[in-house]
Amino acid sequence: MTASPTRLVLWDIDLTLVDLRGLGGSWYTEALASVAGIALEAMPRFAGRTELAITTELLTAHGIEPHDELVKRVWRELVALSTRSLPTLTGRGRALPGAEDALAALAGHGVVQSLVTGNLPEIAEHKLSAFGLHTHIDFGIGGYGSLSAHRPDLVERAVALASAKHDTTFAPGSVAVVGDTPHDVESALRHGAIAVGVATGWYGEDELRASGAHVVFGDLSDTAAVLAALLR
Repeated sequence: MTASPTRLVLWDIDLTLVDLRGLGGSWYTEALASVAGIALEAMPRFAGRTELAITTELLTAHGIEPHDELVKRVWRELVALSTRSLPTLTGRGRALPGAEDALAALAGHGVVQSLVTGNLPEIAEHKLSAFGLHTHIDFGIGGYGSLSAHRPDLVERAVALASAKHDTTFAPGSVAVVGDTPHDVESALRHGAIAVGVATGWYGEDELRASGAHVVFGDLSDTAAVLAALLR
């Protein structure tokens, strides 16, 4: 009988594993023009926020009621844009240093790996598969940006799904959340999880430490150090 896994690592995607800076803004510009006839006048800050929060804010800022059906129409258009863009994503960005090696190393230790990301599920898979980073990720147990505008809810969902799938309880100390923003750190701390910050986005190492991260890396290139932080 195979023993139940004992560790769960939940990864952010954008500016943690891949750098596709600017892509979300261009997709939203197209999607909102197509679905709601909106010419975007201002773009909100995307870092660490969920798709539900961003879509709601954009519609509201342009005087449009963000009712459920309209939000879902925008999301369907975003997924369509992502699907069409998939063959060209490697030309729009890059995998970040150490990401591939960190994912593979954790898999070698039997760690369950999934996502806590502001992205929609389909777009999350597109972004990672484009750079060959999807192999060790269980997409079915992730926490995605369609769930809530409140990022800690995504961690709660991912932990619950992982625990149910593996018929075990991933206690808070056995869960790690890895991301590049204080939002990622907060979502980990709210659940007693290990918060690992990676300063490959808009926030520096000092800012991530100040937000409460237990461990902070400049990037993921030191695989041994990353493993030590996530398996502790």
